Amino acid sequence: MAEAVKKVRTVDLKEKKRRGEKIAMLTAYDATMARLMDRAGQQFERRRAMTHPPKLGAIVALFESLPEDEKRENLVAYSEQSKTHEPRPGEKFDLEDVRKDEECTDTVGVFLKVDAQRRVAFRITLGPQVQTLTKAMTAILCKALDGCTLDEIVELPADFVPRIVGGQLVRIRSQTVYYILTRMKGACRVFLNRLRAAE
Repeated sequence: MAEAVKKVRTVDLKEKKRRGEKIAMLTAYDATMARLMDRAGQQFERRRAMTHPPKLGAIVALFESLPEDEKRENLVAYSEQSKTHEPRPGEKFDLEDVRKDEECTDTVGVFLKVDAQRRVAFRITLGPQVQTLTKAMTAILCKALDGCTLDEIVELPADFVPRIVGGQLVRIRSQTVYYILTRMKGACRVFLNRLRAAE
């Protein structure tokens, strides 16, 4: 039986700060994520959440707290959100990379926007034959990496992937689960090389 979760009030936080205690916090970026975190009823380890960009850390922590069946349900739910990360009409991009690779079942387009502080936003198009897991990773990564810098993405270790999808799916679908991350990192590298060449 799970322990009852005690609500933390502002006065509790002030008291912890006064005592010099560390305060672990997790932010929910949308209503779905908030519901999932509430339902999970877990205390998330700040250390794990902070080893990656904050949005990604929150998603990793959530998936690590879920049993395998709920993890798969959430991957399916994310896969259904993949179309929301497609380019919008009239959107302009700093880099577009649309191609079919042998690691993926269909064509994938990676569209990169970079602002003046080198923070990125991705849009992704997926061909109709792209598998559910690739769609799920697309939605997760577009959401989790939004606002990260080019360098943060290029240097991002891929160790979080099995923590999201689970070891079994990584073994079965090793190329699929890393494919979108590899393409996003590749787009950032190409853009950084263009910037260096222009200097």
